[in-house]
Amino acid sequence: MRPSGRKLDEMRGISIETGVIKHAEGSCLIKVGDTHVLCTASVEDKPPPFLKNTGLGWVTAEYGMLPRATHSRNRREAAAGKQSGRTQEIQRLIGRSLRAAVDRSALGERQIVIDCDVVQADGGTRCASITGGWVALRLAVNQMLKAGTIVSDPIIDNVAAVSCGLYAGQTVLDLDYAEDSQAGTDGNFVLTGRGRMIELQMSAEGATFSRAEMGEMLDLAEAGVAALVSAQNAAVG
Repeated sequence: MRPSGRKLDEMRGISIETGVIKHAEGSCLIKVGDTHVLCTASVEDKPPPFLKNTGLGWVTAEYGMLPRATHSRNRREAAAGKQSGRTQEIQRLIGRSLRAAVDRSALGERQIVIDCDVVQADGGTRCASITGGWVALRLAVNQMLKAGTIVSDPIIDNVAAVSCGLYAGQTVLDLDYAEDSQAGTDGNFVLTGRGRMIELQMSAEGATFSRAEMGEMLDLAEAGVAALVSAQNAAVG
């Protein structure tokens, strides 16, 4: 039995509210169970220096957690004067994931920055950030297309992410914190709307996993991402 009472293949409730930040070109508040992430997309009219005069655009991301997103207060990283290794790893993952579904030549020489701020954490914050980040990106691109800033849609496909793992010896979908903290194996699966793989992060923590179990987790992830993509498409209309 899962702590939440969910079935092994059952996602947490998914909610995506768009247009939550007035000044951002694209924004949403994504809720996956008790994990809530605010995602915004900001369009900058010039690319990073390494892409100057290449005709290519760029999508990048920044990630952070509010001090009381977790059970006890976390010190703001700005107060420490540097980002943690975890934060840097997650924001690079978000950027890589979203760039995988963008035609950078169609985007032109400009940059879109996706900011993901975790308001409340209960496991799966990087997955929710990727899923909500795509919605913010989609809305920003829609605005650019409407304004005539770009002439063709640079977004090739949806991108969403979900966690799967081995909890109490069983493969489960969409781990919350209670499961994540006790899982023998934890994996994050980043897929496109068509089921193409972008990134799989899997690690055993105290117990190894078999190839068959990995296949079971991938099957669960594909179903979970399909549900997330449906929520994305409903949110952006």
